[in-house]
Amino acid sequence: MARRRFGLLLALATALAACAAPGSTDTTPGATATGVHSPSASSLSTGLCTTAGSMAEYRVFQTATLLPDARVLVVGGGQSAAALTSAELYDEHRGTWTTTGRMAEYRSGHTATLLPGGNVLVAGGGSTNTDTGAPSELDSAEVFDQRLGTWKATGRMGAKRIFHTATLLADGRVLVVGGESTDGRILAGAELYDPRSGRWTATGSMAEGRYSQTATLLRDGRVLVVGGGKSPLAQISAEVYDPRSGRWTATESMAEGRSIHTATLLSDGKVLVAGGITSAGRRLPSAELYDPRSGTWTSTGSMATARDYHTATLLPDGRVLVAGGFDNDKRPLASAEVYDPSNGTWTAAGSMKVARVAHTATLLPDGRVLVAGGYNLNGAGSAELCGLVAPGS
Repeated sequence: MARRRFGLLLALATALAACAAPGSTDTTPGATATGVHSPSASSLSTGLCTTAGSMAEYRVFQTATLLPDARVLVVGGGQSAAALTSAELYDEHRGTWTTTGRMAEYRSGHTATLLPGGNVLVAGGGSTNTDTGAPSELDSAEVFDQRLGTWKATGRMGAKRIFHTATLLADGRVLVVGGESTDGRILAGAELYDPRSGRWTATGSMAEGRYSQTATLLRDGRVLVVGGGKSPLAQISAEVYDPRSGRWTATESMAEGRSIHTATLLSDGKVLVAGGITSAGRRLPSAELYDPRSGTWTSTGSMATARDYHTATLLPDGRVLVAGGFDNDKRPLASAEVYDPSNGTWTAAGSMKVARVAHTATLLPDGRVLVAGGYNLNGAGSAELCGLVAPGS
């Protein structure tokens, strides 16, 4: 269940902090620390991460959105046993973090979507009950005005949701799908947000309820939803939403059921799904490719390390950078790997300075990736900039 997973991760954060005794938190590349995966020295030559300051707040399950002016808006997330209302902005030109307006609601496990015009829609998520450790799901939504740095309430969704997905459609509407709701119900329902009216309307429901799934906008305007949880199973199925008809259709299932994985739209229009966790609690190193034209999956190269709660970022050269997450020993990872779609292989991409779980990774206009927050031994407020050496250079 999503609420049980939320509580377990909060407990893990406390345990990690307890492990971080003075003198044991050097997580520079090649250094070792309790629970940190350290790559071999030879792998460090292919990647480079530098510190990018620290946020004012420790954050886990936050969102990060690249704004039109190249700043990055980081919103909400968890801190100890509670969610946050605060938001911060990273300026890559100055290399600084600054606080901005606070939301009206405490949120973690929410979604954030860049709207046409540059404002940001934040929807759902939840705070955490300090007595039970269970999240209190939200149906509310707020819009961030990127020019004023302020928040304004907008229409409420028809259902309370946490660990759902939100996808900007070609016509400017936002499709919100699935998630966990009140009393642990796993949702199959979907809703559409219209930024012109600020209202939500129901649309077709999926065949399967799911949370912690992925949702990817395909080149033809449809949305591919893959995997996710429906206690006690990690879904193997996939469905495609057509915004013209408002209907879902089943497509071929993956080879392996997975949840808390990543899905990345590649330059050729295919979708790379990587990692995640199975119904048996086994983290996966495997990856699969979905072809929207044929509606089929094919296996591709596997990562060197099984992981979930990682990030996947499409780089300007078409490769995909995967970083961090948990391994099968439930250790936070600092390692990163790069997928090359030209040959279907993964290569080591060095190490972040800090091992991270449930962090964010945002591609900046200069090609570097801003990695921020997440559970880690140094606290969840740190950030770093990671860049890769181009192949053959």
